[in-house]
Amino acid sequence: MDADAYVNKGELVLEKLPGLTIAPCQLRPESRGSIHIKTAAPLDRPSIRPNYLADPIDQTTIVAGLRWARTLAAQPALHPWMAEELMPGTDLQGDDELLAYAREFGSTLYHPVGTAAMGRTDDPMAVVDSHLRVHGIEGLRVVDASVMPRLVSGNTNAATVMIAEKASDMILAAAHAGAD
Repeated sequence: MDADAYVNKGELVLEKLPGLTIAPCQLRPESRGSIHIKTAAPLDRPSIRPNYLADPIDQTTIVAGLRWARTLAAQPALHPWMAEELMPGTDLQGDDELLAYAREFGSTLYHPVGTAAMGRTDDPMAVVDSHLRVHGIEGLRVVDASVMPRLVSGNTNAATVMIAEKASDMILAAAHAGAD
């Protein structure tokens, strides 16, 4: 198994060796991270703490996924094309070793959600109301995947399009009613 088809993490330079990538992932992770503004300057980067694999369910799931990937790669139908396991490597067998590997080499699938929680104004964690209006700021709504309370089991694009469709209906209805 190769952790990534790219030579360097974060760069789009393909490996020179032929190979097969099997990348287990948990579609509905339980771990929760956070994002915090560090300064009032709009161009300053926020503090992002993804907190991957913090929840024991996520830890168990990723280790089971890595084991399942090995089982899949060991099937007779793939045997003619399999030379060796490069990553995590056959030396890593224990649950703790596989979890450590996942912590070091795992990454997001580029679909984070939930950074602008929807909820009541008395909820200190809520950013927007049920009409996607930002608490305490008139005329501002959040219309993207950040309002999703949980990750969907698939690409977030379709769900985000539906949020935008619903938001457009709410904005039009508010405009016709003369309200925000």
